[in-house]
Amino acid sequence: MNYLVALAFIAILASLGAALFFMMKDGTDGKRKTSNMARALAFRVGFSIVLFACILIAWKMGYIQPTGIPQSR
Repeated sequence: MNYLVALAFIAILASLGAALFFMMKDGTDGKRKTSNMARALAFRVGFSIVLFACILIAWKMGYIQPTGIPQSR
């Protein structure tokens, strides 16, 4: 599960980097704009949802336990 979470974080960062690249390069030098930046950001949203689902599934299956701050009464 640790590898899956790390891979999801790397994928999120890579898609953000790709969106930055397309934002800076598309539409320059007389070329028309493409939808590559929007596609990269859509992939980022998808990777974030997958990461959240994996964390939720790992918690439900008992692979990870919440530690939290103890409540004082």
